[in-house]
Amino acid sequence: MLKYVAKRFLLLIPTLLGVITLVFFMIALAPGDPARVMLGERANAKQLAQLRGELGLDQPLMKQYWLYLKRVVRGDLGKSILTQKKITEELSDRLPATIELAITATIFASTLGIVMGVAASRKRNSWVDYSTMTTALVGVSMPVFWLALVLIMVFSVALNLLPTGGRMDVRLFFEPITDFYLLDGFIIWLKNGTPEYFVSALKHLILPTVALGTIPLAIIARTTRSSMLEVLKQDYVKTARAAGIAESKVVYRYALRNALLPVITVIGIQFGLLLSGAILTETVFAWPGIGKWIYHSIGARDFPAVQGGTLFISFFFVTINLVVDLLYSFINPRIRLK
Repeated sequence: MLKYVAKRFLLLIPTLLGVITLVFFMIALAPGDPARVMLGERANAKQLAQLRGELGLDQPLMKQYWLYLKRVVRGDLGKSILTQKKITEELSDRLPATIELAITATIFASTLGIVMGVAASRKRNSWVDYSTMTTALVGVSMPVFWLALVLIMVFSVALNLLPTGGRMDVRLFFEPITDFYLLDGFIIWLKNGTPEYFVSALKHLILPTVALGTIPLAIIARTTRSSMLEVLKQDYVKTARAAGIAESKVVYRYALRNALLPVITVIGIQFGLLLSGAILTETVFAWPGIGKWIYHSIGARDFPAVQGGTLFISFFFVTINLVVDLLYSFINPRIRLK
């Protein structure tokens, strides 16, 4: 087992190096002068030269890459041109909001997706199957930003049931404990008996969670259905049914456990993709996470922030994939031998 884990970590090194290289050259080879874009057309030659020196843009391209690579290895992603704060500090301030949204969207998508997939597989070629897969097809076809706007128009504007954006009602004085507002609100509820903080955080999470989790939900539902149909054909399932075991026990205890193996992989990949998809969702719902920060950095031409934010999301995605691979090996021991 240790040999397998070590092998996976070694394979992570060239992947991360490729990510760093790709992110650097995407920004470095972009058309135009980054210093001119950052300072504007009215900047003089002295200001341009100073900024180029600070960013290392006056050095040869390969030397810039080498210096950038050394900084990243040390954990230094540079400073934001807009705020003059370290990019690592900017990311750490906004990471809890993005993680909270991604986790709730993953729970929503996984729970409902698995239930829909199992229901469709048990009632194959019935109205339950057709309606479930049609819903999944519609869900995977809808752009995130369009669905987010529709949810706001229906549940916030027309029905006035849920807030349009933010993480907490501005009328509530709130001192974060863990920076995960839903958890903080629950802790305050337990301590002081005041549920309004938890309720407010939950209300603000519902619409972004549904908008962000709809596409992963559809993918998980279709994957679960396909995997369940394959498992239900196996001989051990037929034997269990012939032995008179209850159908619900055959489905949920025997078939579902084995059918979840590919589903877990899909859930892990989708969780990583939610971080990139959160850029659109966080922007529409004014969610103060990494995605919204990257969007505003792009608008402000803050190239170091865009570079650092993109690199961080890439690292996170690669790490999630590694965790899923290791988790998969625990669930299916045969994989450790490969």
